[in-house]
Amino acid sequence: MSDPRSQRLLSTSSSTASFSSQFEPGGGASLPRPVTSKTCMTAAMKRWRYLRRLLHYQQMDFEFAFWQMVYLISNPKVVYKNFTYRKKTKAQFARDDPAFLVLLAGWLVVSSAGFSIVLGIGFVSFLKFLLYVIFVDCIGVGLGIATIIWFVSNKFLLKANNMADSDVEWGYCFDVHLNAFFPLLVILHFVQLFFYSILISQPWFIATLFGNVLWLIAIGYYLYITFLGYHSLHILDRTKIFLYPFIPLIIIFLGSLIANWNITQSLMNFYHFRVL
Repeated sequence: MSDPRSQRLLSTSSSTASFSSQFEPGGGASLPRPVTSKTCMTAAMKRWRYLRRLLHYQQMDFEFAFWQMVYLISNPKVVYKNFTYRKKTKAQFARDDPAFLVLLAGWLVVSSAGFSIVLGIGFVSFLKFLLYVIFVDCIGVGLGIATIIWFVSNKFLLKANNMADSDVEWGYCFDVHLNAFFPLLVILHFVQLFFYSILISQPWFIATLFGNVLWLIAIGYYLYITFLGYHSLHILDRTKIFLYPFIPLIIIFLGSLIANWNITQSLMNFYHFRVL
């Protein structure tokens, strides 16, 4: 791949203080020595290192996290190749840099401000809405989804001939949720807002169709990126089950059109009720 940004996503270096990714355009990047059992850390140590870096702004690689967001929309497979590389060099699939989560929180602040303008709510209601979006819609739902998939993956999807005797990390499951959540956020909290007042909020069938198509694309993108995340783990089998939710998704979409149910308008009513 000739794009240096995507090359940056495909290689990381553990030699810098910020764990930033590095790439030599000529292909001469030297890979660090494989991680041995002596260098492996417990889950508690990994969580502590991750949380500790939240307090050290200088150790976060925001540029790398930003380009991960770009490729999650344009070419998400590139992002998961980087996760595979991290497993070989740092003995974990999950991110050890909270920069992505911090940037995502920033996007949520901006999108929540846009929703507050559209909903016509005051500053106090905006803060309440923001807390709901961050800690319930993003983190709370993510904790639930990550825990369920973590349990199902380790219980039912591990390959029988798993010679490495590895399992799926809970932190990786949460990272997959965050990866899938970002494109959904862009579609439903940014693109949708631009068309809400002029089209989606109108009592027309074309308004319902347009708004519901955005929901179909957003949730479909979430499911696809989730599938890519677990399909990239070679220790798992039967990962196509993560594509099965597309069937009820399409059925619900068609049913919403038949009933002329404007999902976006229902969401706006729910948000307005939740903060007032």
